[in-house]
Amino acid sequence: MMFTNKLHPGTTFPHVEVNLSKNEIFTLGSTINNDADWQLIIVYRGAQCPLCTKFLNELEEVKYLFLDIGIEIVAISADRLEQLDQHKKDLKVNFTLGYGLSLADMNQLGVYQSTPRNHHETDHVFSEPAMFVINREKTIIAVDLSNNPFSRPDVLNLLNGLKWVRNPDNDYPIRGAHHEPV
Repeated sequence: MMFTNKLHPGTTFPHVEVNLSKNEIFTLGSTINNDADWQLIIVYRGAQCPLCTKFLNELEEVKYLFLDIGIEIVAISADRLEQLDQHKKDLKVNFTLGYGLSLADMNQLGVYQSTPRNHHETDHVFSEPAMFVINREKTIIAVDLSNNPFSRPDVLNLLNGLKWVRNPDNDYPIRGAHHEPV
């Protein structure tokens, strides 16, 4: 049985690095786009998952709306570079895609992990879908973890919710951050 260490809203996002190319490493939470001060980090299952491909392509269609409210999108998986390159044939995205998420990083992020059903699915342990929204201070604003490929936030609901949260007139606190000692 596997136990994960879940990240909590209101805490600092951990230092996690992913590969962007053979020679380039990216630290999650370091914004790439100067128009963004928040980051939406999508952890996806990998090239073997058609639902991931669909979800990432849906995000691409509205990524400019996220950027309009200062949020850039980054998607990462445990795939190898060759798998990501193959997956790009089905992906129609133009946001940052990272690969090579290690087991240690998956554990640090507290994501659910799965073993492939067979060698046709993939050849490595992979993360189930997860989403983190972090602000410029790397404080976790929102977390969504799933243990299966078909349970994810609706893209437009996510966008509208984050638009509400980002509006200073709403004075909206980080939800789910109340913890009392047991």
